[in-house]
Amino acid sequence: MRSDDVRSLLQAAVPTAVAGALAAVISALVVGGKGAVGAIVATLVVILFMGIGFIVLQRTAKALPHLFQAMGLMLYAAQILLLFVFLAAFKNTTLFHPKTFAITLVVTTLVWTGAQTRAHMKAKILYVEPDSTKGEKPDNSGPKS
Repeated sequence: MRSDDVRSLLQAAVPTAVAGALAAVISALVVGGKGAVGAIVATLVVILFMGIGFIVLQRTAKALPHLFQAMGLMLYAAQILLLFVFLAAFKNTTLFHPKTFAITLVVTTLVWTGAQTRAHMKAKILYVEPDSTKGEKPDNSGPKS
């Protein structure tokens, strides 16, 4: 993974973890220990799902750039389906408070999306790949006669 990809990943994961920690503290104060556990589990689910999605999309963009958009849509659908499976598996759990889990899941997803958008907007992304195979500079002196 390139260093700028790692930087983008960290710029999204760190604010998400901070938001999750804040949600865990608030949940612990409002609901109790099970609320904090629900917030922590939701934060870990978001960081795991979104982080894996980010890595898969970066590898797809590098290897198969023509499939990037289709892969993004498929990945989004897969993440939603996996989340439904996760929710169905823990539907009647007593391990954590389901409302704090759901609220934290939505909030941390929004934080991840916002942070990733901000990281992308601040990134210096080249629109054209420089031609590094030739050692010459392009001739921009105008039309030749």
